[in-house]
Amino acid sequence: MTTPASHATEPCTLRELLLYFLRLGAFGFGGPVALAGYMQRDLVEERRWVSRQDYVEGLALSQLSPGPLAAQLAMYLGWVRAGRMGATLVAAAFILPSLVMVLAISALYVHFGGLVWIQAAFYGIGAAVIAIIARSAFKLAKMTVGKDRLLIALFLVSALVTGWTGEEIVWVFLGCGVVALGAQLVRSRSAGSALLLAPLLPWLTEGLRGPGAGELWRIAWYFTEAGAFVFGSGLAIVPFLHGGVVERFGWLNERQFLDAVAVAMITPGPVVITVAFIGFLVAGLSGALVSATGVFLPPFLVVILLAPSVRGWSQDPRVKAFVNGVTAAAAGAIAGAAWVLGRRAIVDATTAVLAVVTLLVLVKLRKVPEPLLILAAGAAGLLLRSFEWR
Repeated sequence: MTTPASHATEPCTLRELLLYFLRLGAFGFGGPVALAGYMQRDLVEERRWVSRQDYVEGLALSQLSPGPLAAQLAMYLGWVRAGRMGATLVAAAFILPSLVMVLAISALYVHFGGLVWIQAAFYGIGAAVIAIIARSAFKLAKMTVGKDRLLIALFLVSALVTGWTGEEIVWVFLGCGVVALGAQLVRSRSAGSALLLAPLLPWLTEGLRGPGAGELWRIAWYFTEAGAFVFGSGLAIVPFLHGGVVERFGWLNERQFLDAVAVAMITPGPVVITVAFIGFLVAGLSGALVSATGVFLPPFLVVILLAPSVRGWSQDPRVKAFVNGVTAAAAGAIAGAAWVLGRRAIVDATTAVLAVVTLLVLVKLRKVPEPLLILAAGAAGLLLRSFEWR
């Protein structure tokens, strides 16, 4: 029997695969969509280490489950080549470079954060971050919501709730997923099945109570919850983190939180690595390691537990409907977060101009890397503030 073209692959060793993901984690900029694109180009089209079918199924799993898309896709491809051991080692290789970079930046930030020039640089960076978040919300909404009226309504509800409360509420996400699933069941003439969702509604309004003993345990629980409930692009975690880190626990102030988002954007690898920066500011090295472990643990478990059966459920219309609702809520939450954070970051005419210029560059010059925009904004902030010091 001949192997179908969609499943044909070339041999590669586990060492070669790990070295590839180590390089991708060290030099891969551009966010989750770009990183997924690099994997397709390098592993499917050029090296042919992964079949097109396996890549598509891994991408479907990553899109339909919570957590960072690029990291989860990398774990799945590691599982395809070498089972659970492959998924574990690829996860470490992909995440480690950006984690080390963030830890180094965190240490420098804590040591020099009070210096005037550091504050001036992040004065400009904060404005650019707002523009990038706003652009990300628009792109995600355009890609996932489209012209579907129900998804548009869910997007708007999530955006308004996030903008009004200043935090991302997990139960709004899950509620949007349930509403979309119910609508899909009704459209498919499964109204009786839709009634089975009714008992879920009171549960969605109550929430979950995490353990409260000890700061490290609280950090571990919170960031694991973030990895388990956040769908969408890498920036989808931003409003969720803002609600807990700034509003609920008060671990960081608004300025520090914007700086954390900026650090994630100027380093390669998964955007959610920003949690390591946050954890470092809260509880030092142990806080950084615990928070990073927590946010990547749920997607890792999803790959280990669901990878063998992904071909069966990834095409289920009910699963797709639920995830579409949650993703619409994620896009709305990002839009709401842009409003909440923008009120703190855009404090004068200068920051407003920087935000507008960054947004125009993102729209008109699409190939300009976001890390370069962040660094340029930091340089602009430093330059503009230097005139005030004279």
